[in-house]
Amino acid sequence: MTTVEKIVELIRETSTSIPVDVEKAVKAALKKESKGSSAEVILKTILENCALARKASTPLCQDTGTLTFFVDTKLKRKVSVEIIKKAAAIATARGYLRKNCIDSITGKSYDDNCCEGAPVVHYVDKRGVTLIMKGGGSENMSRQYSLPDSTLSAGRDLQGVRKCLLDAVQKTLGYGCAPGILGVCIGGDRATGYEVAKEQLLRELSDKNPDKTLSELEKRVLSEANSLGIGPMGLGGATTLLGVKIASRPRVPASFFVTIAYMCWAARRRTIEV
Repeated sequence: MTTVEKIVELIRETSTSIPVDVEKAVKAALKKESKGSSAEVILKTILENCALARKASTPLCQDTGTLTFFVDTKLKRKVSVEIIKKAAAIATARGYLRKNCIDSITGKSYDDNCCEGAPVVHYVDKRGVTLIMKGGGSENMSRQYSLPDSTLSAGRDLQGVRKCLLDAVQKTLGYGCAPGILGVCIGGDRATGYEVAKEQLLRELSDKNPDKTLSELEKRVLSEANSLGIGPMGLGGATTLLGVKIASRPRVPASFFVTIAYMCWAARRRTIEV
């Protein structure tokens, strides 16, 4: 199989098959919901949709999202931007991707999903090739706070960070296709914050943060968010979030940002070796 075909297959699998750890989390959430409730119906429908999409190799969601690749720097020549664009065009033609790329100035549709800046490609010091597909509905729910925040009575400490995260969950409500996942960056500048927050969505839901303080904060926010009663699609229930993943970056004294990348239940991500 050529490199182009391997990337096409990566796109197909990412678009049409939910990650194992995410599906497991949805199944676990289903057991916590009341029989006959809206939450139970929604989670069952999600799982049925996942099974049908995988069987038919059709997209899990009509919004196939922004394609963001993280490629090992050692593979830069083998997996070039040109190779990725070629694969994306083929995947679009085969129906694995919606025509999902619009020129922000002219409104023109790039029907092969390829142009300057699309797909997004990062060369990083990580093995293999990882793809994450993030839809517009969830992207619209991403937020950035600047501490201190007087409206939340949130100071420049972890308690203030916690207040920001729970406020983001409450403001999201049923938008962005809950149950969702929070990728979080504490600190950094505005641009780095969003980049690092989005990278946290690449972590498996079952992993444990090596930083004990952040691990405890992840668990607490997940528990408190799920006690709000917002539930799947905002219709009530015990499952508002499937996971919370937090990282931190250094900051300058004048700034203290808390950045949240919200991901819907269809946390489409996958890694392959090339």
